[in-house]
Amino acid sequence: MTRFSNAIIVGASGGIGGALADALEERGAQVRRLSRRSDPPVDLADEETIATAARTLEGGGPYDLVMVAAGLLHDEEIAPEKSWKMLEAAPLAKLFAVNASGPLLVARHFLPLMPRNAPAAFAALSARVGSIGDNRLGGWYGYRASKAALNQLLRTLAIDLARTHEQMVVAALHPGTVDTALSKPFQRGVPDAQLFTPQKSAAHLLDVIEGLAPADSGHHFDWAGKRVDP
Repeated sequence: MTRFSNAIIVGASGGIGGALADALEERGAQVRRLSRRSDPPVDLADEETIATAARTLEGGGPYDLVMVAAGLLHDEEIAPEKSWKMLEAAPLAKLFAVNASGPLLVARHFLPLMPRNAPAAFAALSARVGSIGDNRLGGWYGYRASKAALNQLLRTLAIDLARTHEQMVVAALHPGTVDTALSKPFQRGVPDAQLFTPQKSAAHLLDVIEGLAPADSGHHFDWAGKRVDP
C-alpha cells in the first residue's frame, strides 16, 4: 500500500512516468495520467495546456501527490552541448521552458487542487548533473543549468508552502540512469547494475517520496533516498 490515495503524474506517457503511474496503481492509489497525448493534453512548454488540465481535473481532487515526470535532454533539434561553442539561444530557452519553468507552472495551477491541512507531496524529476557541487566533467550546459534551476525553484516553493501548507513535502528526485528514450544515446559505458529499468526506478522513487517528511521539503534526493548536493 502507498501513503498516497489520489495522484497525478505529468509525463505519464514516458518510460519513468508510466512506470510511476503503474506502481502507484499497484499500491492502491487512484492515478490521473497526463502527457502531451492525454485528454486533456499537457505540454510543459505551453502554460495554457497546464491551466486547462487543472481546471478539467478540479472535480476529482483533492490530490495528495502531484509528480512531474516529464523532461527534455535531447530531441530532433537539441543535443547536449559538448563545448561552449555549441551554445545557442533557442535550445537553451526550450530546455529551461520544459525542465524548469514547466514543473513550476504545474505547481502554480495544481497546488489549489491539493490539501492545505493534510499530508501531500509535490515532486519533479531532476538529475544529479544539475548539482553544481557535483559538476566535475563540464558539458551539457543547458540540461545541467535547467535542472539546477528546477532544484532552486522547488527549494523556493518549499519555503513558501511551509507557511501555508505545513504538511506538504516538495522534492526534486534523481531517478538514476534509466533505460528510456531520454538516456538511450548516452548509455555506453554504464554498468548493467547501474542501468535501471523504468519499473525499478519507479519503485525506488516511490519508496523515497513516501518516506519524506515536511522537514525534508525543498531538497533533492536520489533514487536511494540520499540527499544530492546543491
